[in-house]
Amino acid sequence: MANDEIDYNIVFPDAGTSDRHWQGTKEPVVILLGWAGCKDKHLSKYSSIYNEQGCVTIRYTAPLKTVFISESFGYKELKSTALKLLEILFDYEVENSPIFFHIFSNGGFMLYRYIAELLHSDKHFSSLRVVGAVVDSAPGSGNVRGALRALMATLGSNISPVLRYVLLAVFAVAVFLLRIVLYPLTKYVHKNHYDAVQERPPAWQHLHLYSAADQVIRHRDIEVFIEAVRQKGVPVDSFDFVSSPHVGHFRDFPGQYTEKCRTFLVSCMKDLKGSEEKQRHRVQSQ
Repeated sequence: MANDEIDYNIVFPDAGTSDRHWQGTKEPVVILLGWAGCKDKHLSKYSSIYNEQGCVTIRYTAPLKTVFISESFGYKELKSTALKLLEILFDYEVENSPIFFHIFSNGGFMLYRYIAELLHSDKHFSSLRVVGAVVDSAPGSGNVRGALRALMATLGSNISPVLRYVLLAVFAVAVFLLRIVLYPLTKYVHKNHYDAVQERPPAWQHLHLYSAADQVIRHRDIEVFIEAVRQKGVPVDSFDFVSSPHVGHFRDFPGQYTEKCRTFLVSCMKDLKGSEEKQRHRVQSQ
């Protein structure tokens, strides 16, 4: 489907599946943000984890040019995309449901950064109840080599070798200038996604799934990020799959990956239900 030039897919569960898992309460809406170059057929395999649990799922992957060009040159094109994605919740009248995110790599995390900022600052979205987020293979910080590997993997073998190396060379120079040479001068004007979210992290629960074997995003970047947001009081859990490649944890460990996502979602929903019951008791006692 398209919403003002945003291509996305939304799936609603059948009533029986939803009632069986959520016992009459509003089912969660899970927003999946794909990695750069991710095809919807790949993202749909992840959304099935949540569809089978009776959740509404929304799948979206930002265009390559936006991730690798617009954002790299400081043009916040994804900010308007974030706004339109959140408006989808109102379009389908699911804005009162618990919201859950599943984010992949830096491509998904860039978009998540702007969504989090809107949820912090825009009164129109203040009623949305975000209960948690799974972050797969992200975030990475200032890793030129990793960015080049990500672009190379995304380009694949469908273009000529000469064009591939020209694109890689141009991208490498741009990233080096913007992220390394000019970063001390531009960081206050346009913070990168890693620094922006680390400085003002969302308060809801997070689960980071990553691997020490990742050749695109350094596992140390993720671990430093986790520790930084924990120190700010954000509840964060994590799991290192050790041997799986970048965004390859589900492929290599499907059962374990699925169980961790489901367990985390159920835990977030239980915490929400508990907080709502406390609020009701507080109101009734007044």
